[in-house]
Amino acid sequence: MSNQKHYRSMLYCPANVPKYYYTAICYGPDAIIFDFEDSVAITEKDAARHMLYEGLKTFPFEETAIFVRINGVHTRFCEKDIETVVKAGVQFIRCPMCETASDIAYLDDLLNQYEYNAGKKQGTIAIQVGIETPKGVLNAAEMACASKRVMGLSFGAEDYTASLGISRTASGDELMYARQVIVNAASAYGLEATDSVWANIKDESGFKKELEKIKAIGFHSKACIHPSQIEWVHRIFAPSDAEIAYAGRIMKAVNDAEISQGGVIQLDGKMVDVPVIQKAKTILAMVPKTQ
Repeated sequence: MSNQKHYRSMLYCPANVPKYYYTAICYGPDAIIFDFEDSVAITEKDAARHMLYEGLKTFPFEETAIFVRINGVHTRFCEKDIETVVKAGVQFIRCPMCETASDIAYLDDLLNQYEYNAGKKQGTIAIQVGIETPKGVLNAAEMACASKRVMGLSFGAEDYTASLGISRTASGDELMYARQVIVNAASAYGLEATDSVWANIKDESGFKKELEKIKAIGFHSKACIHPSQIEWVHRIFAPSDAEIAYAGRIMKAVNDAEISQGGVIQLDGKMVDVPVIQKAKTILAMVPKTQ
């Protein structure tokens, strides 16, 4: 499922905590992920579903995208989660612990079934594929193209390192292979790539370094566990003034030469072709409308 909008910051909120339905939006995240999975105890799963359904009816989220992290396809909670998100009118779900294309196919079928039952257009809900295990990393590309609903791939570093039996470090060297596989799989199929949370909310310096690293290798966004992280995500993922200005010059030159559908021109001694044009469009699409 093609999705041109970049959601730089994605703030996790437990779906069973009432205050987050009216406070989370105040911090200005591009997206809120209401969680049915790890942050919600087994005894609270039904309460989380009910609160999500009522909360989305009560509070207007306007420009903020709403995702729901459902429980994994191999859990007994998944089908009930899907029934709820369809009824609630959610547009995006994040499915954790995905490992194979058959996981995505099963989820696609389940969504089709409940969308049909609710009298809604099939294919409405998009899927962000959560990749959190070595098997999931190895199968990232096949999951990326397993359904037209897939709009992005999301990395979960905590479960990934636990699966390997290693510790997550501040440098993140042990995550580089998985991150690069996920970014390449997402890019190959025109999808968003979202990086894992940074758990140490007091280590602002480490967080900034990680943001710079993941931006440099191709991630589009970062999952956040605390509102204080949002501002830095937006700062670092925002294109610089120089990048914006150059992208604008590229598009002007492209339009003047009428090569948007193909062909090559030179700008400042550098070749401008379709990939360069696409990058310029992406940069300009990230500029706030007020800028």
